[in-house]
Amino acid sequence: MEPNLIPTLDPNPLPAPYWLFKLLLVVTFFLHILAMNLLLGGAVLALVAKWRSKNQEMNNRMFFDLAKKLPSLLPATITLGIAPLLFVQVLYGQFFYMASIIVAWPWFLVLVLLTIAYYGLYYVSFQNGQHAGKTGIVMLFSAALIFLIGFVYGNNFTLIQTPLRWRGTYFANPSGWNLNLSEPTVIPRFLHFFTAAVAVGGLLLVLIALTKWNRDAAYARHVFRFGGKAFMYATMAQFVIGIGFLAGLPRDLRMLFLGDNPLATLLFVIGVAGAIGASFLMAEALRKENIRLAAYYVPGITGVVILSMSVMRDRLRDAYLKPYFHPEQFLVKTQWSVFPLFLALFIAGGILWFVMLKRYGLFAGANQRS
Repeated sequence: MEPNLIPTLDPNPLPAPYWLFKLLLVVTFFLHILAMNLLLGGAVLALVAKWRSKNQEMNNRMFFDLAKKLPSLLPATITLGIAPLLFVQVLYGQFFYMASIIVAWPWFLVLVLLTIAYYGLYYVSFQNGQHAGKTGIVMLFSAALIFLIGFVYGNNFTLIQTPLRWRGTYFANPSGWNLNLSEPTVIPRFLHFFTAAVAVGGLLLVLIALTKWNRDAAYARHVFRFGGKAFMYATMAQFVIGIGFLAGLPRDLRMLFLGDNPLATLLFVIGVAGAIGASFLMAEALRKENIRLAAYYVPGITGVVILSMSVMRDRLRDAYLKPYFHPEQFLVKTQWSVFPLFLALFIAGGILWFVMLKRYGLFAGANQRS
């Protein structure tokens, strides 16, 4: 590859050690992906509930129960996504900016699509059962925009890690109206994220059912069964899609997770074993109608799986960029005087976000009829 295709490393020194930025990148991405999964998965399952012909009264109520949570989850997804995006720019800026230029117009349109989706989610959440026909269409439109935003992100971030595609993609269309569709992992990678979101959306319904279990048992059981089955079906689909994603990787990268790299292989085993274990526990919870088993243990195991997958994603990106990315070249000038303040604000901000989400978003009105 010609050296001048990749910009030179930013000469400004890092204000903290490289390993710390990597740690923060993984942690903040993990938090972002949790919020995103709740958002997209909740929207998809709300639509499924809306248009199910069986037990329409309860399904319509479940639709509005989910709809009231989504306007809080979208800004949470955006806010928690800013930090990992900034860390990516700090560490991988020479790759990130080149890829973003190539897909410039879809990348710029993300802000427009987000704004429109936000208005749509708020419109639906304010209806309180009114305009029943319109709410489904508006929710579908907003969910489709969020789906499209995720697809644009997937195209950009796969292009970041494949610099050999830059020249051909750019000169085929220098206008900026590009995607990275020639990359064989784009579709399975995106579907892997999408089905994970549906699974986590199912867990959101399980948590909603838990809050209503003692006050409205019939409705809570309906929500529990719907969410639990959605989690299981989506998790099973993950295995099929994951195999396709793994098969699409170049052999040397695929083998990282199949024995060549101990850490990557361990993370892969944790992810697979955790998904199987979570599915088994959910099946047991549904069979025994044990809401606490499903609401307490399955989300914990799923969180471990998502965290392991987040680290795997980071390892895979570094493996893709190994010929071009050399972390030892970074200059480091640690600003220890401001680091304690940053860390304190980061932790306090995370705690405040969870408190706000619980009080005003995720479980707002949990014990009221929608």
